[in-house]
This record gives sequence, structure tokens and C-alpha cells, in this order.
Amino acid sequence: MNIKLVDSLDEFEAAKHVRMVVFVEEQKVSPEEELDEHDETAIHFVGYEEGEPIAASRLRFVDSYGKLERICVIKEHRGKSHGTQIITAMEEIISEKGFTKAKLNAQTHAIEFYQQLGYETVSGEFMDAGIPHVTMVKEL
Repeated sequence: MNIKLVDSLDEFEAAKHVRMVVFVEEQKVSPEEELDEHDETAIHFVGYEEGEPIAASRLRFVDSYGKLERICVIKEHRGKSHGTQIITAMEEIISEKGFTKAKLNAQTHAIEFYQQLGYETVSGEFMDAGIPHVTMVKEL
């Protein structure tokens, strides 16, 4: 997978497309909840395979953390380490910006995936967009 930092409208549209497929169509999150005010200021990533966008995420800096958000891979492309690749790319940018901690809100079904990448749960379960989540952190 070729991961790009979004720097054009076309790439942003590709990232939004992946998010809409995964979160809105598959997980039934409302489009209004999925696309929010943070999209304008976040750093976006899009992963391509054979020219097609198949993964996306966004990164914001909140307090002393790089906050990983909207991490998604289109269903047919899961299980091929694409999620790990995009998270690694995000962590590299966090480190380049001088931050030493990463944070994310994980859907509970993905806790084990994030634990394998070194993230630790630091909250109880909470609902976000009707989906159970926990907050997880990692020292980089």
C-alpha cells in the first residue's frame, strides 16, 4: 500500500470516500457525525493500492498527544497489515512534530489490534456515534 499525506483536494476526497464507505455505509454512522469541524485543520492520510484509495485516517495534536482518528480500511482489504502501516505513518509524523505520546479512541472490537501495536487502555468503555469505544495511549 502506498500511503500519502493528503496535500490536494483529490486526495482529501479519496480519504473522505474511504471514511464514508467504512463508517457511514458499513457502520451506519451519520455523515454529519463522520465529517466534522476538525477535518479542516487535521493532517489526513490516504492509502492507495493499485491507484485505488483503500485506507484513510486523520491526525490532530491535542494537549501533549498526537491523536489518531478516523482510522479505517475498506473491508475487502483488511487483514493485510494496512491498518498497521497507516498507524506507523501517523506515529512517524507525531514524532517528527516533537510529540512523544499517541492517543486514540478505539472501537472495542479493535482493542486487541491496538494492544499488539503497543497501545494501552486508559479509560472505561464509552459510546461514540453509537459504537462502544475505549481511549488508548502509547509512548513513542
